[in-house]
Amino acid sequence: MALNTRSEQSAMSEINVTPLVDVMLVLLIVFIVTAPLLMQAVKVNLPKTAAVSPMKPTKTIQMAIDAQGGVFIDQRLIHFETLEAELKKITAQDADPNIQIHADESVRYGRVAQVMAVLQRVGITKLGFVTTPVSRSELAEKNRP
Repeated sequence: MALNTRSEQSAMSEINVTPLVDVMLVLLIVFIVTAPLLMQAVKVNLPKTAAVSPMKPTKTIQMAIDAQGGVFIDQRLIHFETLEAELKKITAQDADPNIQIHADESVRYGRVAQVMAVLQRVGITKLGFVTTPVSRSELAEKNRP
């Protein structure tokens, strides 16, 4: 006669996957039923029009302000007194140009503000400042007390 060493109180080591399969099948059926409903769109008869020409690309102008406050447009030195007239010529050729300002870090903020005021008077609205990215080690050195 063999002895039964298994106790009635011991935990079962097998996983019952039947409920898991049932839940997965129900979810699959729900997705199969709802997917075609999500793909339906409102049917519209679109009007026919003539082809239009693509938008004219805007010109990007590089403006630099050196450490002494000199203003350059596309590497040409421009006297500050004639800057507004030069910018008006540029806007006459291209209605809304992009301006990228490369200002030296040692230039006085007042000079940059004066250049920005001239750009605003001329009506230039697309303006960006160009900077050099700093590595993490350089940033850590700069922030050290």
